[in-house]
Amino acid sequence: MCGIVGYIGKRDVAPLLLEGLQRLEYRGYDSAGVVINSPKSGALKMVKAKGRVRDLEARVPKRFTGTTGIAHTRWATHGAPSDVNSHPHLDPENKVAVVHNGIVDNAQELRAKLEADGVVFASETDTEVITHLVARAQAETLEEKVREALKVIEGTYGIAVMHAEFPDRIVVARNGSPVVLGIGEKEMFVASDVAALIAHTRQVVTLDDGEMATLKADDFRTYTTSGTLTTATPETVEWEAASYDMGGHDTYMHKEMSEQADAVDRVLRGRIDDRFSTVHLGGLNLDAREARGVRRIKILGCGTSYHAGLIGAGLIEELARIPADAEPASEFRYRNPVVDPDTLYIAVSQSGETYDVLAAVQELKRKGARVLGVVNVVGSAIAREADGGTYVHAGPEVCVVSTKCFTNTVVAFALLALHLGRIRDLSVADGKRIIEGLRKLPGQISEILAMEPEIEKLAKEYAGAQSMMFIGRVRGYPVALEASLKLKEISYIHAEAYPASELKHGPLALIEPALPTVAIVPDDDLLEKNRAALEEIKARSGRILAVAHREQEKADHTIVVPKNEDELDPILMGIPLQLFAYHTALAMGRDIDKPRNLAKSVTVE
Repeated sequence: MCGIVGYIGKRDVAPLLLEGLQRLEYRGYDSAGVVINSPKSGALKMVKAKGRVRDLEARVPKRFTGTTGIAHTRWATHGAPSDVNSHPHLDPENKVAVVHNGIVDNAQELRAKLEADGVVFASETDTEVITHLVARAQAETLEEKVREALKVIEGTYGIAVMHAEFPDRIVVARNGSPVVLGIGEKEMFVASDVAALIAHTRQVVTLDDGEMATLKADDFRTYTTSGTLTTATPETVEWEAASYDMGGHDTYMHKEMSEQADAVDRVLRGRIDDRFSTVHLGGLNLDAREARGVRRIKILGCGTSYHAGLIGAGLIEELARIPADAEPASEFRYRNPVVDPDTLYIAVSQSGETYDVLAAVQELKRKGARVLGVVNVVGSAIAREADGGTYVHAGPEVCVVSTKCFTNTVVAFALLALHLGRIRDLSVADGKRIIEGLRKLPGQISEILAMEPEIEKLAKEYAGAQSMMFIGRVRGYPVALEASLKLKEISYIHAEAYPASELKHGPLALIEPALPTVAIVPDDDLLEKNRAALEEIKARSGRILAVAHREQEKADHTIVVPKNEDELDPILMGIPLQLFAYHTALAMGRDIDKPRNLAKSVTVE
């Protein structure tokens, strides 16, 4: 959620830190700040501002120079957005500076103890507790001071710490919130996301939970919070800096929607096995005998990833005939679930760092469950914690709302379902049929994206609605859920999704001309049932926008999408509704890439 950037080397640090913060703006934030170690005065200098990075940049004085610094974008948890509550936080003597992602669960208890010892707090934040603990630690080295502070901290953190008395280093630590080191030539970087580093280095080290690091200009070392040295081998990031640019588009969301045909081609590439009408998914670490022993599959995700998991569960049941369901990870981990040894668990997260999903994975592993990960970011926490899994290869996704990653995740589930199905009872003919359908997807996605001008006109027509209903049946219901989420995320129009079969059981009471309904109407064995739902809505003077494979007589408007195999149709039917949400929000003047109150990577509960 929040963003961390740090640098130590020989270059002027302030421009580097501000550039890094700009690359992390997509994560969602409400204020920003930067602190540097001034070589002439030997003191820490800080600038903070409520608002955007540009507001911070406007406050930075011209002579704000140094070669070591840390910076932060804050998403408020403890204390309202304000200059004072912004990070970094300094101690009263301006010797210690801390930036922090995460939540200190026992902040109130620690704050009370510190105040009883005479400490005066400047902010309402939980992070300032860490600053005072480091400043008051009696240890001789900065590493030991940070370690001493962390011993009493409960909760999640990714932190970077500077100390005026130790100007040659930055100390960082991780527990549940990402920390990535960037390895340069006689310079070192740190960030909460590789996006902030990629313009300067592609050599990175990702810290594990319970791990710390010391960065110096020409060296780094990693160790546990108990002081034991660890071995860190830099990895090369596969994405380039250009992947994080807008590429001529007005927004990142538009760019990422337009990339979906190529992204789907990428997730398919090299995985299809025509000889046996199946696919290769080498990272699963699940052989055929083990796959046949799976009796149930439980998919865990949050938000868009949960919706992708719902479609994935349907694909697995249809193609592999294994009972499967999806559940929000945030609910699963708190209901004391029964962990069955014959159940395969699948954790879904675009970032691979979503805290609720990661915590569920860790709890499952503790109970001896087998967990696979379906993630986009190589080397992310969930990828490392899981027993195996598959990457969705969507490429960097910068916009807060997910589009291409959602599509690629569903395609990845189709591949997994096909793989499991062919191990079990799916015929060669059906395997070949699904493969042919998968190969059609990139071209069909391109056809849908070419319909954007038509969808833009429709969006402007519906942009005045105060509320909208989305309906779908069986395969169409998760599509309706995701389309509803997209609309409310970026347009702020209230939207709800229901199974079409549930209309008579309550939602029909809402139907009136002022409440448009978006209906998912695939041309499958439930076509007539879906048409009956349209009849019910039209009989009550409701407006209908249908997404279908042919014109729907009862709909006021129909977006006609290409037909694929029945099982794969949900992949295509959601894409025009991404465009619909985008142009609705655009017509309403919304900040599409950075919707209010939301963050890209949710690394706290």
